[in-house]
Amino acid sequence: MKTREEALSYGLSFPDTYQESPFHDNNWQLIRVKCNKKAFLWTYERNGYINLNVKVDPEWRDFWRKAYKSVLSGWHQNKEHWNTIILDDSIPDNEIKKMIAESYALVTDSPSKRIYEAVKKIPRGKVATYGQIAAMAGEPRMARAVGNALHKNPDPDTIPCYRVVNSKGMLSGEFAFGGAGAQAKLLEADGIEVTGGRVDLEKYGI
Repeated sequence: MKTREEALSYGLSFPDTYQESPFHDNNWQLIRVKCNKKAFLWTYERNGYINLNVKVDPEWRDFWRKAYKSVLSGWHQNKEHWNTIILDDSIPDNEIKKMIAESYALVTDSPSKRIYEAVKKIPRGKVATYGQIAAMAGEPRMARAVGNALHKNPDPDTIPCYRVVNSKGMLSGEFAFGGAGAQAKLLEADGIEVTGGRVDLEKYGI
């Protein structure tokens, strides 16, 4: 990968992305994510080479810098969270693409997204507690945030939020699932017994 066009084209291959020149300077071309408008790929020419700025996990930041001389601390950005890639033909294309992909993943990551992905993993015939979902989402202490996210479920058909109960196996407020007894009916359709508004976690818990 040597050209800006190649880098921009790869950046735009990720879902829900768009290109922008925010400084009214064509030397700076960015790729952003539509949902949060955050940039994950900055491109610009400097010292005769096209440079890319990509977001990086601090745990991998120094690995990339040590692996390639043309990967430096982020120019004009937070040097703890951004790296600069100089397209001088010294870095294999697959490695450049990997760094861009990691940047996209970091920018699009959110607690709610991780919560929904965790809920999708609850198998039919089983339930999970808010605390379990929080732990699966990588944030063991955000059980309350799990509840908030589930009440805003953007896709009930594929995110089975009704399979989440509290630490005692009690069901959620009925309003969350469309009326009185709705959650119980959905669980019973999964083959889960509901008694007194409660599920036996020893029998049905994941």
